[in-house]
Amino acid sequence: MFSAARCMYARPLRSAVAQRRAFSASSRSLSRYSYEHIKTETRGRVAIVTLNRPKALNALCTPLMTELNAALKAYDADANIGAMVITGSEKSFAAGADIKEMSRLNFVDNFKNNFIEDWTGVTKIRKPIIAAVNGFALGGGCELAMMCDIIYAGDKAKFGQPEIKLGVIPGAGGTQRFTQAVGKAKAMHMCLTGDMMSAAEAESAGLVAKVYPAEQLLESAIKNAETIAGYSLPSVLAAVECIDSSFEVPLAQGLLFERRMFHALFATKDQKEGMAAFAGKRKANFTHE
Repeated sequence: MFSAARCMYARPLRSAVAQRRAFSASSRSLSRYSYEHIKTETRGRVAIVTLNRPKALNALCTPLMTELNAALKAYDADANIGAMVITGSEKSFAAGADIKEMSRLNFVDNFKNNFIEDWTGVTKIRKPIIAAVNGFALGGGCELAMMCDIIYAGDKAKFGQPEIKLGVIPGAGGTQRFTQAVGKAKAMHMCLTGDMMSAAEAESAGLVAKVYPAEQLLESAIKNAETIAGYSLPSVLAAVECIDSSFEVPLAQGLLFERRMFHALFATKDQKEGMAAFAGKRKANFTHE
């Protein structure tokens, strides 16, 4: 499913340099003000970002992705935040990309401006991000969920990459991250048929970490995020980097990187506190140092 709703204030494409400058400037300004296409809140050390285009089933468009990336960058730089949750509505996490925004584009503009490259800013956030998916996560919505570190799904969630039905293919990681998550056979089937995958099938295939009743999904995701945010931030960041590197480097190199990161954490105050707390049979008081 893709939404044909037009995103408000969609602007003509600009040069790649101009886009990057505008994105950087908008990130600084948006982080200080309210947003139009997303909602944000914090609970302790957890930040929750809710996609907020209900009439368009949260279809992704450039202004929404600019706001989302700006909010995530601000939380990534906030010492009081340890983990983030991205969610949508119970009906739709994000039902695709905004087709009206894309339908007027052409190859030359896309190629020169590197269209949607800025959308992948989610992958540059160091702190862990959880996607809490209820309803549809299709096309760009599925790709956004896969950019996150963990996906939790409501029991009625649907995942898919139906771009083939529009005469195109996934353009924000669908062919790559889907294959890494579920393997070649499943990825080929999903991308070539446009079929949807249920939450149960997504969990069985390895795309989703856990499935919860739809009405319990968000609170369960936040609870898991609170658990993660309660641990030592240097350790959490190191774990994320090591796991991500396993997709990029040979096993021997990945094992060496893991070992060096393990060694390095012995230079932190939190390592001393964590092991002392374990020996003393008390709860660790991590200071993220």
